[in-house]
Amino acid sequence: MDIASVIGLVACMVLMVFGIVFDKDTGVNFALMPRFLDVPSVLITFGGSFMCILASYKLPDFLGGLKSFKLVFKMASMNVSEIIQKIIDLSNVARKEGLLSLEEAASEIDDDFLKKGILLVVDGTDPELVRAIMETELASMEGRHKDKIGFWENLGSMGPAWGMIGTLIGLVNMLADLSDFASIGPNMAVALITTLYGSILANWICAPVATKLKGKNDEEMMVKEIEVEGLLSIQAGENPRVIEEKLKSFLAPGDRKSQGDDAGGEADGE
Repeated sequence: MDIASVIGLVACMVLMVFGIVFDKDTGVNFALMPRFLDVPSVLITFGGSFMCILASYKLPDFLGGLKSFKLVFKMASMNVSEIIQKIIDLSNVARKEGLLSLEEAASEIDDDFLKKGILLVVDGTDPELVRAIMETELASMEGRHKDKIGFWENLGSMGPAWGMIGTLIGLVNMLADLSDFASIGPNMAVALITTLYGSILANWICAPVATKLKGKNDEEMMVKEIEVEGLLSIQAGENPRVIEEKLKSFLAPGDRKSQGDDAGGEADGE
């Protein structure tokens, strides 16, 4: 589980609740909570935002967008250094036993994208065609990711808009009857609650989810690009040491030092 997502979202909620219930004179006072709870405002802001998004998407896409929320808490299963080392190991196998020997190695790989690339190389597919096939799949994968990211960005933009709609409805109701001056303050507070709810939806939920999904997409795309470059380098018969240095260029300078030096050991002994 991605502990950063859990801590961040929970801490935001705790800080927000603390700000609501804290009174400088009486300290923490949970009796203040009901002031910030209003069912019609919830229905207008959250209901309106989600239903507007539903109207903008097909039902399967809408449900898929909602389900993508759980990805925020999922740790990436791929380790870039391990992927690079796996490719280097494959390059050593291909250098010693030939490209056909990679077919057996592919059966032990869980990554479907990498396995597909290996089988294309083993089948003797032209390098340019291998690159085209793999990059087409990459583009399709990134497109699906961006659809999920766009879902949360669009939902986030709806929150403040529907919050303002709720506020305007509340103001109209308040201004329709100004004879009772004692009710003006409470009615104004209720009218403003929807704006608060809209900001909460946009900034507590949607913005962090969209940002996290963007980061996960960028990380996965980098890993897939490493795999493509590694496979094409293996197909071209490049030295494992050269392949290692090429793939390490995808990493930040600090991460390159942690990459093992095993890649070139066997090749240098040829």
